[in-house]
Amino acid sequence: MTLQPPFRLPSLPSTGNLWRTAQLHESGLNSRAIKALVLHGKLVRLRHGCYIRAELWEKQTSPVRSKQLIRAHAHGTLTTSSGGYVYSHTSAARMHALHLWAVDDTIHLLLPRNPSSERLGKDVQGHTRPWTASEVVTLGGLRVTSLERTVVDCAMMLGYRQALVLTDHALRLGADKTLLESMAEGLEGRRGIRTLRRALNHADPRSESAGETLTRELLMRLKLPLPEPQVLVATRAGRYRLDFAWKDKKVALEFDGKAKYFDYRPTAEALFQERQREKALTENGWTFLRLTWADLFREHEFKARVLAALGR
Repeated sequence: MTLQPPFRLPSLPSTGNLWRTAQLHESGLNSRAIKALVLHGKLVRLRHGCYIRAELWEKQTSPVRSKQLIRAHAHGTLTTSSGGYVYSHTSAARMHALHLWAVDDTIHLLLPRNPSSERLGKDVQGHTRPWTASEVVTLGGLRVTSLERTVVDCAMMLGYRQALVLTDHALRLGADKTLLESMAEGLEGRRGIRTLRRALNHADPRSESAGETLTRELLMRLKLPLPEPQVLVATRAGRYRLDFAWKDKKVALEFDGKAKYFDYRPTAEALFQERQREKALTENGWTFLRLTWADLFREHEFKARVLAALGR
């Protein structure tokens, strides 16, 4: 029986975190070594010809990973700020840090002509609707569509609720609604224009999250009395802001998305402050309705809860 010598896993380059295959080869790693590093969880293949250090990838949140895939495309294809690609649609939305809901990680590009899908790759979708210089900005070294052009492209491609989530946030970030409406006028008759117009008609920059946008959309669709968003209420413990409130009924509606508790502050501190806030408001006669992501899809139950609270 022949004994095999102990396998020694090759080392990754000491500098950098994102590499093209050619860069790994230049650092002394052949195809077999790259495959071994992937199999042993030291290297993650993001797309054809582009890899990232696994230790970094594992620490990244889902939104950061989605943006990292765009950067992997740019790195792998040698796209630079002076290149011919313009990142668009949901890829541009990610670079603008816009709220997205139920959207995949397909890479979207504006191109001067329509190339074959084989050349672009399975994870890339090309678009050829003309653009102007004013509709392109540079973010993080990449050419992407402007905030307004991004809203228009996304709204004409996505479903209504997805478009509304993004449009709310874009307006909150300062998108020019007059310009958006003007751009929509120039696209009359195109596929998706009705969704764009509907999103612009119902958008509200006061929504602070995708959950709040979807809550407002659900209230409207169920033809329930609409509350006022972002209501400030004074209590003995200070002033608090409610996601939604029917002030005349003293009924508050709060969307309890996970990000509210986990993205910015330690969980224990956030929950403690939330309890103190609700206690002070309850002492002032307020009733609370709490909505989770799951409640958005239990519409009849949600409607009954709202009507019962308003009827007290």
